[in-house]
Amino acid sequence: MNKKKQIRRRSHRKKPAKLLPSSFRLAELAEVQEILLPELAGRIAAIEHLLMEKGLCSYNDLKQAREFIKIQESS
Repeated sequence: MNKKKQIRRRSHRKKPAKLLPSSFRLAELAEVQEILLPELAGRIAAIEHLLMEKGLCSYNDLKQAREFIKIQESS
């Protein structure tokens, strides 16, 4: 007769988040923003390039879309 070993499962509780000073958190967010914004802008430019290359839209279409977004952001 084979004896099955009982497996003890540990509860995977997350440790409580450390409370950091707000200045540190803001600096961390600023650093992340500095990394992400150029990456995002590059990806948007690549998509715009592909849209124009495939003939799915024109430069004027992209220009009008940007103007529409600016209007929406200001409202």
